[in-house]
Amino acid sequence: MKKQFCAFSLMAFAVNVTLPTPVSAVTLYGAGSLRNSLTEVAQAFTADYGITVETYFGPSGLTRVKIEDELSSNVKTADVFASADLGNPQQLFQKGLSNSGQNFTSNRMVAIVRPGLTGVTSDNILEFLLDPIIKVGTSTPLADPSGDYAWQIFDKADAIKPGSSQTLKTKALQLVGGNPSAPSVPTGENNLVYFLKTNPLADIFLAYYTSGKTAQELEAGKDLQIVELPNYLATKADYGLTVIKNADPDGEKLAAYILSSKGQAILAKYGFGTPSTSIPEHQGAYGTLLALSVAFAVQKKLSHSRKSTATTKV
Repeated sequence: MKKQFCAFSLMAFAVNVTLPTPVSAVTLYGAGSLRNSLTEVAQAFTADYGITVETYFGPSGLTRVKIEDELSSNVKTADVFASADLGNPQQLFQKGLSNSGQNFTSNRMVAIVRPGLTGVTSDNILEFLLDPIIKVGTSTPLADPSGDYAWQIFDKADAIKPGSSQTLKTKALQLVGGNPSAPSVPTGENNLVYFLKTNPLADIFLAYYTSGKTAQELEAGKDLQIVELPNYLATKADYGLTVIKNADPDGEKLAAYILSSKGQAILAKYGFGTPSTSIPEHQGAYGTLLALSVAFAVQKKLSHSRKSTATTKV
């Protein structure tokens, strides 16, 4: 009996030492326009560091509110928030809920034109948008930065043709981005393909270049046309990244990875541009110094993590 007990103990010890160590996970909340690109970044991060990433993607304004609600309820929330603007991360920072935001990539607004609507160019896009028979689709202002950028385009149009802003805001159909009255898009359907072809509620959709590129790469969307906006309507989208208060330590590592050359290369593959080097003016000198300090700190952490990983492998 004693021998059997000793044998069982040895077996238990063997099992104990061979059980895999639980893998840690970080949570990433991101703008809907980042779904494909940051999913690939997260997969690359996991492959390099063995840290799993749980993701959630949605309209940035609503996602920021979701983070605030989860923090106030003391439930699990994001470790890292990647927004399609700088304003939503800045709001979290000003409320003491996150680190200072860092511009990590950029995008631009374009016009996506349905098949069959011919003759639309950068030179005449405003005339088409103002045409009473042309239905214009947008995202939802306040809930989603893409909607805010569309409203900026309308305001810019007012300088060229007075009255254009109100006309365009009145006729715009807020088909995506959290509008509760918008028709639901079937699971698996691309928003632009659905509203410009499958269920054609819009003739022209003001959206991100990356969203148009993704739609065009689908078999069903290859006949969609991307029209660049003229200089007087051109609108850039600077995306902001922030680490949430009391985040998992690996959250900073993930943020650094997104800012790294590898993360940036993946974003570029999906059509995103380089981050802006400027800091919003309202942040002042202190904000500039703080943002640069955060960027330096996360890059330093990433470098240290890579060295540690390399040492472990050796």
